[in-house]
Amino acid sequence: MLTLGIETSCDETALAVYDPNKGIVAEAVYSQIDLHAIYGGVVPELASRDHCQKILPLFESNILNTININDIELIAYTAGPGLGGALLIGESFAQGLAAALNIPVIGVNHLEGHLQAPFLGKNKVQFPLLTLLVSGGHSMIIDVEGIGKYNILGESRDDAVGEAFDKVAKLLDLRYPGGPEIEKLAKNGIKGTHKFPIPLSDKDTYDMSFSGLKTSVLYALQDMSEPTDQDKADIALAFQDSATEALAIKVRKAMIKTKRKLLVCTGGVAANTVLRSKLIAISKEAEANILFPELKHCTDNAAMIAYTGYLRRDLASQSYKSLVRSRWPLKMLTEIHG
Repeated sequence: MLTLGIETSCDETALAVYDPNKGIVAEAVYSQIDLHAIYGGVVPELASRDHCQKILPLFESNILNTININDIELIAYTAGPGLGGALLIGESFAQGLAAALNIPVIGVNHLEGHLQAPFLGKNKVQFPLLTLLVSGGHSMIIDVEGIGKYNILGESRDDAVGEAFDKVAKLLDLRYPGGPEIEKLAKNGIKGTHKFPIPLSDKDTYDMSFSGLKTSVLYALQDMSEPTDQDKADIALAFQDSATEALAIKVRKAMIKTKRKLLVCTGGVAANTVLRSKLIAISKEAEANILFPELKHCTDNAAMIAYTGYLRRDLASQSYKSLVRSRWPLKMLTEIHG
């Protein structure tokens, strides 16, 4: 079943086609990073307008030059969580095209898409497993028993770790998105110059917190009349160390509890090399395997939506009712599809 995936939950307009025999056979992403960079974050109205302008040309120039439109048998699109207006653009395109082709559609949970991203390539699905999902909107530790069987052990009580990276980057006068910029700057930092707290590290919980860490960075900068480039690099290094250690502490605790033999890290922050090295060390301690998505599939992409839609194909329909919701927690997956 050739499945077209559509992702428009935030600031990437993405399309992909999944073939169960060949894997991803077509893929295209248009990033709005430059559009939002001057604002230091995503502006919802601008995101929606840009999705509207880019989605059809992207489909025509990057998908239809690879496949025959009449070979598409299912369309999967991100129905949530995400920016409401942006999600509606993807849904409208998906349902309009599906109606024209007389084929079913399925609304996919964006978070579930991230959970499946590590298995888009040659990695074989091995349940059960423990997943760390870390992105601009979410920080979660999930015990995964199978498709649709998700037990959330812990999550951020305030800012997601990716959001904290973005906010700290803005404090340091760095470009959006902040994660790659902070990692790059931190390479020039001097270790030990600053020491920031590791939130909830001593608490008997799998939950995380990053707003206080961001505030510590703000106070450190306020203590400096005019921070130099070296000052900023030192702060970036200390922040990155504390943020990634906060995640590592909770993952280590969860691995000990669940005794899972496969650890997965997915989401945009999964691209951070410092976090990856800490998680690799944890997996070795637990004598477990570890998987990451390809770098291009760590951030928002349509390949994971197409693949997840195919896995969930039994829930597809031709009713074409709107399924979009800005908030759609993993624990409420059955709320839309029943």
